[in-house]
Amino acid sequence: MERKITAFLEKWKDDILRKPLILYGGRGVGKTYSAIDFGKKCYQNIAYFDTSNDRTLREILLTEKSIERLVEQLKRLNNIEINKKETLLIFDQVQDIELAKALKVFGKFKNDYHVILITSRKEDIPLYKGEEFQYKMLHRMDFEEFLWANHQHDLADFIRASYENKKSCPFHKVAMEYYHHYLMIGGLPQAVKCYIDSADPYQLSMVHQQIIDIHHKEIAVTSFLIDISRGIEVFDSIVYQLQKENKKFQYGLLGNGSRSKEYENAIEKLNANYLVHRSYKIKEVKKILSTAKEKDSFKLYYTDTGLLYTLLHQLYQYNFTNRSILTILYENDTATTLVEAGYSLYYYQSKGKAEVDFVVQTRAGAIVPIEVPKMSAKSKSLSLFLKTHTVKQAIRVTEKNFMVKNNVFYLPAYALFCLKELN
Repeated sequence: MERKITAFLEKWKDDILRKPLILYGGRGVGKTYSAIDFGKKCYQNIAYFDTSNDRTLREILLTEKSIERLVEQLKRLNNIEINKKETLLIFDQVQDIELAKALKVFGKFKNDYHVILITSRKEDIPLYKGEEFQYKMLHRMDFEEFLWANHQHDLADFIRASYENKKSCPFHKVAMEYYHHYLMIGGLPQAVKCYIDSADPYQLSMVHQQIIDIHHKEIAVTSFLIDISRGIEVFDSIVYQLQKENKKFQYGLLGNGSRSKEYENAIEKLNANYLVHRSYKIKEVKKILSTAKEKDSFKLYYTDTGLLYTLLHQLYQYNFTNRSILTILYENDTATTLVEAGYSLYYYQSKGKAEVDFVVQTRAGAIVPIEVPKMSAKSKSLSLFLKTHTVKQAIRVTEKNFMVKNNVFYLPAYALFCLKELN
C-alpha cells in the first residue's frame, strides 16, 4: 500500500549528509512494512535483523567497533551480501538502548552503508539523541492514504483542491461514505488490508483485537510493575470515558478510591509512547497555550478510531449509524489527526461550561479553535468563543460540504487530513 513515508525515505537515500535513520512510531502503524517495501523498490537487496531475541546479533553489535568488521560479521550471521549503496540494512525492534548506541558507529564515520533502525519506544528517543542519527516518526494511515489504498487518488485530489480553494467538493457524498468506512476500519495498515482483501467485519474485529492485545503487551514494558496494571486500567477505561457527556478523564471510573497521583506515571508513559493522546483543559487563551493548561483536567483518546469502534461495538453491539457513536469517532479522529500533524491538544471550557473541543496553536503562533459535530444539531460553544476571543481562523468540522460562513470555515470531516497544513 502506498504510504507518504516513502517520499521521505527516497530523499533520505539520496541525501549526501545521510545518517542512519531511526524510524519510530506506535505498534501496528507499518514501520517494518514501510521500510522493507522501500528497500525492495530502491535497493538491490535487504539485510534484515530482528534485534529482539538474537543473542548472537547482540554480541556482535556490542563487540565490533569497526564498521567493516561489523559488516563482515553481519554477512556471516545472515549469509547475505551487504554492499555499499546497494543494500539496505534494517535493524528491527530496537528496544535496547545499548544496541542503539552501538549502531551509532554507522553515523560516526563517513561510509556508504544505508541503515534504518526501527523502534516503537518513543520515550527512549531522547536517549538515542546525537549527531550520529536522523529521526522520523511514522503514524497510522491517514484518510488520504486510505483513499490511495482503495484506488481513489482522484477523490483525494478533489478533497485537497476543495480545501485549498474553500469551495464545495463535487463528490461530497462519496467522500463521506469512504470516510465512515475509514472511521470503522481505522488507519492501521493490517486492518486496512484486511478490509480491502475481505470486507469481513468479523475478521476486521479480530485484527483490531490482536492490535489491542499488542498494546497491552507494550504497556507491560516498564520498569515499575505497578504501572503495568494501572496503565492497562487507564487504556481500557477510555472507551467508557469518551461516552460521558463530560469527557474529562475521571479516576473514579478506575475504581473506588483511585487517585490522580497513583496513575499519573502510567498515563504519562501511555501518552509518551503514542498509545493514547492527551488533551488538556484551558479556561483562558494565552499567547502561549501551554502556559494556560490545567494539568489535572484532561481527556484521553485512542490513537486509532478502528480500535475504538471495535471496543464500542463489543460492549454495546452499536450500529454504525448510531448518532452517539459517530460523534465519539469524529472527536477521536480529530484528536489523532491534530497530534499527527504536530499540534499539542487543548480544549477550552469557560466558566459557563461552554466547551470548544479543540484549540491548537500553529507554528506561526496563531490560535485556532476547532469544533466537531455534536449529537445535537447545533452547538453554540464556538460562537460564544468567537465573541470573547479574537482569532484569524476558526474551524467547524461538519458532515456538510466545504463553506465559509460568519468567518467560520466549515470543514467536512473527511478533509481533516488537510489540517496538517494549517498556518
